[in-house]
Amino acid sequence: MDKQRTPSDSSDILDTANDSNRVSIEECRKLALPLETRVLAGEGLLNRPVVWASVIYPPDDPVHKQVQNGELVFVAPLENNTIRKTTDVELVRWASEAKVSALVFHEAVSPSALAEAKAYSVPVLLLPPNSRPRIVEKSVISLLVDRKGQLERRGQQIFRQLTEITARNEGLSELIEAIARLTNKAVVLQDKRLQTLVNKPHPQLVGMWDAIESFISEPKHVPVELQDRHRVTEIDTPTVMQALSLPGLARLVAPVITNDIGRGYLSIIGIETDLDEIDALVVEHGAAACGLEMAKAKAINDTEKRLRGTFLERLLNGDVSQQEAIKQGERFDHDMQLPHIAILLAWQGDKSPSARRLETLVNTVISAQRSPSLVWLREPENQVLVFHAAAGDHPIDSSLKLARQIIDEIHRQFPHNKVATGLGQLARDVGSWRVSHRDASQALELARRLQTETPLFIGDLGVYQLILNLSDREMLAQFCQTTLGTLLDYDQRQNADLIKTLEAFFNCHGNLSQTAEQLIVHRNTLLYRMNRINEIASIDLDRPETRLALHLALTIRRLLSLS
Repeated sequence: MDKQRTPSDSSDILDTANDSNRVSIEECRKLALPLETRVLAGEGLLNRPVVWASVIYPPDDPVHKQVQNGELVFVAPLENNTIRKTTDVELVRWASEAKVSALVFHEAVSPSALAEAKAYSVPVLLLPPNSRPRIVEKSVISLLVDRKGQLERRGQQIFRQLTEITARNEGLSELIEAIARLTNKAVVLQDKRLQTLVNKPHPQLVGMWDAIESFISEPKHVPVELQDRHRVTEIDTPTVMQALSLPGLARLVAPVITNDIGRGYLSIIGIETDLDEIDALVVEHGAAACGLEMAKAKAINDTEKRLRGTFLERLLNGDVSQQEAIKQGERFDHDMQLPHIAILLAWQGDKSPSARRLETLVNTVISAQRSPSLVWLREPENQVLVFHAAAGDHPIDSSLKLARQIIDEIHRQFPHNKVATGLGQLARDVGSWRVSHRDASQALELARRLQTETPLFIGDLGVYQLILNLSDREMLAQFCQTTLGTLLDYDQRQNADLIKTLEAFFNCHGNLSQTAEQLIVHRNTLLYRMNRINEIASIDLDRPETRLALHLALTIRRLLSLS
């Protein structure tokens, strides 16, 4: 045990790693060792072949143990009052002398031993607690003599471990962590729209991760076999190997299925030549486990939504006291004592996505922005109601900002569809939620009539409501013509944009810089147009009365064109 090898001596250990008839350390780790086994040293040496397996028991002296070159040696734990004759440092040196494939410890390994292992290129692994070295030894030998049988047994172990995670309610994040540990590769779980739910990048791929995620998030890159979510259950082999856009990289991808419909995709990503049969097993069973977890989460979410909807319906009917509302809010993890604003959304037009899809979009934005809100899909009305806890110094601005963020997400996902949005007054107590909802309904109806996607706040709509209640259309039309007629005629003759310029000017509250930016023109061009408006209409835009008349006329013109 006194003789030490130098680091250069390690190069002659089993120069047969490419022998296809042999099983490597990495394959033993994946197919035979306990699933939570860790690699402590020699991460880059796991392609060494393993010819057999044996166990060293304390107080055995390994010097007298006969082992073959390339043998995987397990170091059994100490029991009772036994004393190990050799330290872990000495065991590493012996392993280097004996040319064993790797040392597998059951107990913690000292930093000195790990330093020796790295110096002499001895792979060192650590079994998880409660492992029994003799049983693990038998698993390795079983792999060496019956690979197919061991592969089937390993698949069962993997599925059992992953489903135990779901049984313990540890969630999708822990599932993906476990899959990443099992494969030592990058893992991504996506929903049916290819939005990433959970990911675990591998350190080797960090620099390429943006490109990888960009590739797998494109619908056109979903393998053809998996594109029809309603027929993925008919595929004999749902796991597909797919090359990525980056040279040498590939993924194993399998559909996540619940209730016989594809609900997402699980991908294991790595160097194409490193993806093997155990990775295929893991992605297949991992997708099944993710399906169970997603189905469970959906069932819980649906139950919570029903309870929340029933509660909000009672609240709007006036059947909920302040005290009961506070208690219910605690169950929903929501502070009912904060001021709230009702936000009501609905699709515009006949050929629109479902109200349920709108609800999903709303929840996605609220979750991303971490905006405390209660969301209710009102299916008979095809509306989504949001009670937003609009705390802070400017609660109305906060709710308007959230509404605009929802609309931006709708534009991103459905660029050809529009949504109408109405906001009610601020409700400072639960008893006022009904009023805020009523106001939001009025604002939503006006947004529909105006066919605008701008979120309309009820407090800003007094002029609109006054105009809508006036019945003398001829008088309104005459006022519009008197105020805007010369500008309308000029635009028509010269193919100009003076009316459009005025509308942008009022939308930007008279801010010239913002108006120029909205119109995508230079500020000097805008100033020229404003001067032309003054000249052609013979008006002075600096007078408040003139601005009011023009703004009213533009509003009347829009309303008359829609009614």
